[in-house]
Amino acid sequence: MLGSLRSIIHSRIGALIALVFLGLIALAFAGADITGSRFGGVAGGDRVATIGGARIGTADLGKAMTNAFEGERQQNPQLTMKDFVAAGALDEVLTGLVDRTAMMEWGQTHGMAVSDRLVDSEIVKIPAFQGPDGKFNENAYKQLLAQKSLTDKMVRSDIAQGLMARQLLVPASFGATFPQSAAVRYASLLKERREGALAYIPALAFAPKEPASDQQLGAFYKANGARYMVPERRTIRYAVFDETAIKDVPAPTEAEIQQRYKLNAAVYAPSETRDVTQVILTDEASAKALAAEVAAGKPIDAAARARGLSTSKLPGLTPATLASQASKAVADAVFATAQGKVAAPARSGIGWHVIRVDAITRKPGKTLDQARPELVAALTAEKRKTALGDVSAKIEQQFESGTGLADAVKSLGLAVQTSEPLQADGTIFGKPGVKPIPEVAGLVQTAFAMEREGQPQLAEAQQGTRFVIFDVARIEPAAPAPLAQIRERVQRDWAIDAGTAKAKAASDGILAALKKDTSLADALKATGAALPAPNPIAMSREQLNGMQPRIPEALGLMFAMAQGTAKRLQAPDKSGWIVVSLAKVIPGVVQPNDPIVPAAARELGTALGREYAEALRAAIRNDIGVKRNEAGLRAVRTQLVGGQ
Repeated sequence: MLGSLRSIIHSRIGALIALVFLGLIALAFAGADITGSRFGGVAGGDRVATIGGARIGTADLGKAMTNAFEGERQQNPQLTMKDFVAAGALDEVLTGLVDRTAMMEWGQTHGMAVSDRLVDSEIVKIPAFQGPDGKFNENAYKQLLAQKSLTDKMVRSDIAQGLMARQLLVPASFGATFPQSAAVRYASLLKERREGALAYIPALAFAPKEPASDQQLGAFYKANGARYMVPERRTIRYAVFDETAIKDVPAPTEAEIQQRYKLNAAVYAPSETRDVTQVILTDEASAKALAAEVAAGKPIDAAARARGLSTSKLPGLTPATLASQASKAVADAVFATAQGKVAAPARSGIGWHVIRVDAITRKPGKTLDQARPELVAALTAEKRKTALGDVSAKIEQQFESGTGLADAVKSLGLAVQTSEPLQADGTIFGKPGVKPIPEVAGLVQTAFAMEREGQPQLAEAQQGTRFVIFDVARIEPAAPAPLAQIRERVQRDWAIDAGTAKAKAASDGILAALKKDTSLADALKATGAALPAPNPIAMSREQLNGMQPRIPEALGLMFAMAQGTAKRLQAPDKSGWIVVSLAKVIPGVVQPNDPIVPAAARELGTALGREYAEALRAAIRNDIGVKRNEAGLRAVRTQLVGGQ
């Protein structure tokens, strides 16, 4: 609700600061891989900042940046470290590290502490350290620390910093309240209405009448090549094969069939299972009395309920299963009893069992000849799968020795297929949102990691049963689209570019005329150009908020202007200019008992609490003292972007 009232913008990088602030080590073990970073000893010293008596090393900042970058790439796979750094992430992440360290220093200086037991309680919550049972696993903890080149001390120190920050900042922000009168004033802004008009001054209205010459168009295209960049495309050649590609698989021999039959003797032997209903009692006398009642015709459920007991049904029991669940004596008694009868009470480790045999299922078993068809089918399938694995291994060996894709495909009797040009995001070039068949889609990431064309590889399309061999047939690097293909678009852009300056000058004249109380319609006519009629606007701030998160910039500007004024801004597509004229502001009226008032007070209180916390962070940072080492910071930046 207050997004339209206050400019509180939470950027993605800002969110990353919060993650860094809450614990770099925990974030690393949540999924980011911080191995492979080597920042120690880079030029510029081994530190990027000194905070009181502590310091942040180049390796610390490098690892934190790698963490943040990998987390961001989960949302934006096309992001590069260069772009991430250019967006200001390095300074933002460093600020988070500095604040954590400063608060730890300040807290310890003023007698605050984080106990080992509190740190332990946080460690056991990290999913990466938990075993299959969901509980903390010491071995998993040690293995992951070793895997990521971390020590127990590093983990504990990092988590302790986060806990200290929590102790300081949560109380500072908790319970902040905003005066009721101020909340009423802010809430009334939501009811405010504004009336005005928008006028679009297109650059094309002031463009030259004659189209650009070939020379002019060529020069414009060359100077603005970045506008027409086409992303890198790669074409994949591939062939999919499964066990059907295996032609000569020997049939199972008689010896193999007999051996498999012997190995599965228990499967093919005659068997018997029983479904039973049982009651467990504590003493033999009670068990015999209940068994006698059931044998005399009383239902076992009723006999059990009369004694305050319950029955349980156990289906599909074998002698071995029942013996393991109860005892051999119980199993012997049950399997010596006819269907519908009650077995003689027998004892196990938990008491005396009274069991009624509900049903008996007998399987006669199978002779070798009877089982032969299924044995042959199973052995044949295994042989084909083994042969498929052998073929896959042979193809990989061929690729390692320099065999090309065409020869490997020919040896399997397959046909090579070629994909349409693909982009790094897995979509087909020129067909937005369209993806290739699943077998090809699974190859895109690997294909874009290949350094050159014609490097054949083998991959599993379906584990163990379906494979694909492929290479990159063609790499088309990112470059401006050919002028011949986009000539009409470039011609239009040239015209817009040529008319932009005149359109801006015309908008200046319109603004000057409006200051002299000329109507917007007359000011547009005075330009002498054929311009669109002004678009009247009458709306409330509530209606504006309903457009979030994509509020048109011109409307946002209109709700930030003073009554009776006019302003100009460039059109979103840079095709011209927009003049925003605000004629009237109609204040909103809110009654003190309107439900919007307490809602506004709560949100304002939350925002105020955040500001208190930010103020405390800044005060602690200033009190402790922070010195940045710009040489070390430059060295980390160079290391991250590869000197680019």
